Amino acid sequence: MQVSITGHHIDVTDSLKTHIEAKIGKLKRHFDNVTDVHVILTVEKLEQKAEATVQISGAKLFAEDRQEDMYSAIDQMVDKLDRQIIKHKEKVGKHRP
Repeated sequence: MQVSITGHHIDVTDSLKTHIEAKIGKLKRHFDNVTDVHVILTVEKLEQKAEATVQISGAKLFAEDRQEDMYSAIDQMVDKLDRQIIKHKEKVGKHRP
């Protein structure tokens, strides 16, 4: 799994990188075929935004979240991605005989 992190109007610190990699690493427990993750962190005045595009086998998933705190925005975004991966896995499993 390849994780790339980009920041707009923010310096991506080592603590942010380790937090993102730890949270994204938990996505693999539901679905092993996560190939590429691109995370974009943005600061707009008082609003912190985290968005991610996840490439998995058979689909491309996108989630974003806006909070006052960047760490909580990352946590909420990963929760959204987690739900999407579970839904995709169930959908793929239904089509197999």
